[in-house]
Amino acid sequence: MSRVAKNPVVVPSGVEVKIAADSINVKGPLGELKQELSNDVVVSLDDGKITFAVANDSRHANAMSGTLRALVNNMVTGVSKGFERRLTLIGVGYRAQVQGQNLKLELGYSHDIIHPLPQGVKAECPSQTEIVLKSHDKQAVGQVAANIRAYRPPEPYKGKGVRYADEHVAIKEVKKK
Repeated sequence: MSRVAKNPVVVPSGVEVKIAADSINVKGPLGELKQELSNDVVVSLDDGKITFAVANDSRHANAMSGTLRALVNNMVTGVSKGFERRLTLIGVGYRAQVQGQNLKLELGYSHDIIHPLPQGVKAECPSQTEIVLKSHDKQAVGQVAANIRAYRPPEPYKGKGVRYADEHVAIKEVKKK
């Protein structure tokens, strides 16, 4: 059995978990998430803890037990606390604004970039060069942050571009003649 899957997921108060034959639903104060279950993993809920066990001795079942445990743990954390991802814009004239369910980015191109936010993801701009993405779905927050970063990834000579707040960009030395 996977070392990750040996640890049960503790369900906090205010979070409701329903396990069906082929899926698991987690509902909390911040939203509701659903995950499809694998036939190789047996999921059970008892005394406020979700446990995971392998259904057979295959390597795939062992791997899926740990993966499913991590996904369910992220679901429980998401509907109870939520997730957030911070982005920083570095460069002269680089700006961001929230306009309803869209994010307007000025990243040095001849036109502004209007990035539509998916359902359930909220954006805030505490300053013109900071973006804070929040949601109950960890995968959605990470994907939106990666899509925004892809418009102008940080370049290695001056460090200009969109980067994660905790990201370190190694600056290269300028080429000499």
